Amino acid sequence: MSAKPLDPASADSIATTVMAATKTRGLPPVEKWDPPFCGDLDMRIARDGTWFYLGTPIGRFELVKLFSSVLRKDGDKYFLVTPVEKVGITVDDAPFVAVDFTALEQGKEQILTFETQVGDISIASAANPIRIVRDPKTGEPSPYVHIRAGLEALIDRKSFYRLIDLGTHETHHQEQWFGVYSSGTFFPIIPSRELNEDSI
Repeated sequence: MSAKPLDPASADSIATTVMAATKTRGLPPVEKWDPPFCGDLDMRIARDGTWFYLGTPIGRFELVKLFSSVLRKDGDKYFLVTPVEKVGITVDDAPFVAVDFTALEQGKEQILTFETQVGDISIASAANPIRIVRDPKTGEPSPYVHIRAGLEALIDRKSFYRLIDLGTHETHHQEQWFGVYSSGTFFPIIPSRELNEDSI
């Protein structure tokens, strides 16, 4: 039996609690907090990274950034966590969108640094991998990069096309793949044998 949605005032309550608990710089230590589950909140993160509350987009960037700072993934579910409460929210795809990246160096020395729609920074590496999910029907790729603690960002289309421009062919699991390097790790995108003008 699913939990009942919380009272609409709860979003304001969460924001107030988070601000009181995060007086220092940096992300709140949500992994250390173990509050009781208080039900589900009518809050949703759309695939394009837009946050909705009670069906309406949250227009204040500062509020979205605040909520995103206390986002936690437990199993396959997403929660907003404070020292005193834990509420479930809906995430359509990934909780973040990588809207830009910078590339330093070239080849195996290349370092790719991604930025999300709320200003989080993640350097792609073995600890923060890039992965590609292909739609089984259309073959359409959905690229993701790990941000923190199991939370990923969907890499937006313009950034993905830029990644393709930086790609190279390498042997991966005894097969030739087209992919990109970052922080000394090769991230495969598509098997080289499948690569053609219409495949990406």
